[in-house]
Amino acid sequence: MARLLSLLCLGLVIVATNVHGSIDFRADLTHPYASSSFSKHETFRHAARASKARAARLTARLARALGRSGGARDIAAADVPLAPLSDQGHSLTVGIGTPPQPHTLIVDTGSDLIWTQCTLFRRRTARQLEPLYDPAKSSSFAFLPCSARLCQEGQFGFKNCSSENRCVYDDVYGSAEAGGVLASETFTFGGGAHGHDKVSAVSVPLGFGCGALSSGSLVGASGIMGLSPGTLSLISQLSVPKFSYCLTSFAARKTSPLLFGAMADMKKYKTTGPVQTTSILTNPVETAYYYVPLVGLSLGTKRLRVPASSLAMNPDDGTGGTIVDSGSTIAYLVEPAFEAVKKAVMDAVRLPVANETVEDYELCFTLPRGEGMGAVRTPPLVLHFDGGARMVLPRDNYFQEPRAGLMCLAVGVPPEGLGVSIIGNVQQQNMHVLFDVRDQKFSFAPTQCDQM
Repeated sequence: MARLLSLLCLGLVIVATNVHGSIDFRADLTHPYASSSFSKHETFRHAARASKARAARLTARLARALGRSGGARDIAAADVPLAPLSDQGHSLTVGIGTPPQPHTLIVDTGSDLIWTQCTLFRRRTARQLEPLYDPAKSSSFAFLPCSARLCQEGQFGFKNCSSENRCVYDDVYGSAEAGGVLASETFTFGGGAHGHDKVSAVSVPLGFGCGALSSGSLVGASGIMGLSPGTLSLISQLSVPKFSYCLTSFAARKTSPLLFGAMADMKKYKTTGPVQTTSILTNPVETAYYYVPLVGLSLGTKRLRVPASSLAMNPDDGTGGTIVDSGSTIAYLVEPAFEAVKKAVMDAVRLPVANETVEDYELCFTLPRGEGMGAVRTPPLVLHFDGGARMVLPRDNYFQEPRAGLMCLAVGVPPEGLGVSIIGNVQQQNMHVLFDVRDQKFSFAPTQCDQM
């Protein structure tokens, strides 16, 4: 009832929920390169470049939140590789408006704003393939006034108010800005059949950004679906207690399940290993990311000499720590951890180190002539979390083959300055991960995701 009253205060009305009032649904995530003509090798190279752009964006946002000198725009614009925003994560097709207009949004655990490019800013919109969302064609669209709760609580300078009493926002994505006005609209999720179960569509009201990305390209998407812990995310607006996803093999480009509410229950799905749980940490100054307590690493049975302090988040100023991110492809480890992993990998992998420079990869090996990465045996890379949870990563979860004859470590060093480590979606492939937002727990279990 409290959530319903909160939505009514925004001038919103719930269109459909289940009988218990919670938002429970399942949807399919589309692989970022599902419709591309890239080869497997090209896909890995493009994903690594996009991941570097993503890491620069996260660093820029953290710098702004922490009040670091230079400002987000200056930091973001420096040495950011060009990559379409749609390369930076899996996407979800939703219906926006009444009647629903289908739009593809990038699902992002590191964004709190939901936004789409729209016809109100047609002249400023970055390139995309699908039509722009048109609020004039929806009977449920309404601008949010500057007095609205979401405008007052927003993180993007919503104190800026237009002459028409409209809530104005701006955000930074790499070297580009995403800006517009905040509005309310009906979003429709889910529907269809999964296995023997028929899944009903769910329509809910949400505050979102109707705007434009100032430069670059979205290609096969039109905006962002923020799933962060922040105020404006889907999770916070709908008081979703928990959600989960299970990313299929990155090379296969198949769809991946995304589950909300009661459907995000690991007991309902077959796993290939035990369910393990650690805590979700709260950053004192930045609410847009899911931090987890990474305390160490192993390669095989060998625990690496990595100071736990180098991986920890500073509880006073929010620097450091480790983020679980759906939009980064490869992992990033702070330098002490990366150097320890690099040395251990070089000792364990009995292949010559490649002299060829491969953009966006820190370490590559030359494969035997005529053989692919599948012929190489490597010990698992193990991420250790506080409380004893261990995420065991097989070879394909920390190596990629960006060129024929080369096997590269899908782990890098993050941009300088803030010491943040990132667990990317290659590390999460064939891993059912669950974010229990209500109880602040992060759970995971190895799973054959394409069989869920």
